[in-house]
Amino acid sequence: MGGPLAGKRIVVTRASAQAGTLVGLLEAEGAEVLVFPSIEIVDPEDWGPADEAVRNLDVYHWAVFTSANAVERFFGRLHAATKDARQLAGLRVAAVGPATADALGAHGIVPDFVPGEHVGEGVLEGLCERGVGEGTRVLLPRALDAREVLPEGLTARGARVDVVPVYRTVTGPGDSAVLERLRAGQADAVVFTSPSTVRGFLALTEGVDVSALVVAVIGPVAARAARSAGLEVHVEPGEYAVPALVAALVAHFS
Repeated sequence: MGGPLAGKRIVVTRASAQAGTLVGLLEAEGAEVLVFPSIEIVDPEDWGPADEAVRNLDVYHWAVFTSANAVERFFGRLHAATKDARQLAGLRVAAVGPATADALGAHGIVPDFVPGEHVGEGVLEGLCERGVGEGTRVLLPRALDAREVLPEGLTARGARVDVVPVYRTVTGPGDSAVLERLRAGQADAVVFTSPSTVRGFLALTEGVDVSALVVAVIGPVAARAARSAGLEVHVEPGEYAVPALVAALVAHFS
């Protein structure tokens, strides 16, 4: 197959269910993609807080979604309660970036706010500019373990934030064939789209020398996680989105 990434073997670490778009874009550029699911998305141990939030959506002023996974898991719980997007009619809705906004759109929700900088800091700044503070109640469905910059920042400004776990991220299954290729040095790059993919990849490849891989990250949060783990980051796009990440990889190898 031709293309600017022809002959390049690129490891994708996303959960299997979320990897399709990234895999497709890389293959369209000629890459051989080695799918190595380093994380898996699973249910929280307790759905109680999420169910409580679904029953009482009318008390909130804002619902804030920081990942497409949070959207899908939250709406799954909403539908399980025989409710739908109409329950959010009285809320304003924020999405961290375009992929999360698209996930909301699939459920009939057009976000009121998507920051230009697709990270928690960007969401925090924009919400504060829109008056979120004293007397505001915010619903934040998210992963069980996630960065605290957003809830802590909003709470410091007087908002009441309900952090509701709708999924957990655990180490994924990887792939034994891909692991053997990594041991043999038969990969050129690895792509990380979150801190959890960094942690999962390093746990699954413990004892394997991955220092020769080109490390590509989707944005600054994943970059910090990679550097904290001792990896050198070679590719980081200016826009924190999958198409921009693929374009940055193409530019790196061209």
